[in-house]
Amino acid sequence: QVLFSVDFELRCGEVHALMGENGAGKSTLIKVLSGFEQPTTGEIRLDGQSVVLPPNGDAERLGIVVIHQEFNLADHLTVSESLFLGREVTRFGILDRRFMRAETRRVLDMLGAHIDVDAMIGSLSVADKQMVEIAKAISRDARVVIMDEPTAVLSAAETASLFAQVRNLKKKGTSFIFVSHKLDEVMAITDRVTVLRDGHWIKTAPTALLDGESIAQLM
Repeated sequence: QVLFSVDFELRCGEVHALMGENGAGKSTLIKVLSGFEQPTTGEIRLDGQSVVLPPNGDAERLGIVVIHQEFNLADHLTVSESLFLGREVTRFGILDRRFMRAETRRVLDMLGAHIDVDAMIGSLSVADKQMVEIAKAISRDARVVIMDEPTAVLSAAETASLFAQVRNLKKKGTSFIFVSHKLDEVMAITDRVTVLRDGHWIKTAPTALLDGESIAQLM
């Protein structure tokens, strides 16, 4: 058993930090909340209704998208093909590559990412691959975006662009779970913080009522 009676709530239009040391249970909770692992007890509620999340990433159909720490990209595809993989746009039965390239460019520009939409994923730097992962999640009009250490390989400018988009999407009602060890980023972007320790829920509190020292002590 990894998680012990963990209770976690995500509100509409909030950024909720999930924090804890390595082994606290963060990754397992993320897998449960995205359908990659099924809970053995308890339940998941979406809009107040009990749901069983489909496995293998199919929870995206319910609007739950994960930006994984390990890239979920195919090296042999282009950037635009990666963004639309599994939801390709067709016109008269033929792939509408012009539309998909233009939409990919639009989303990347929003993030301030100067990446060639025709570049092969395998040719990109680690930071550019992370931006493509983020763009893919944002382009899917997700209701819930789970971000697992999304800024680990990003520059300060790229992080600022990402946070600007998070704030824009928040205003439209998108909710975010933000997993990070960077306390300054947690304080800057999140509304609430939940701390796990050894698989147990320790505390949930508004970010404004916490500081780096108190979060470290809870962890």
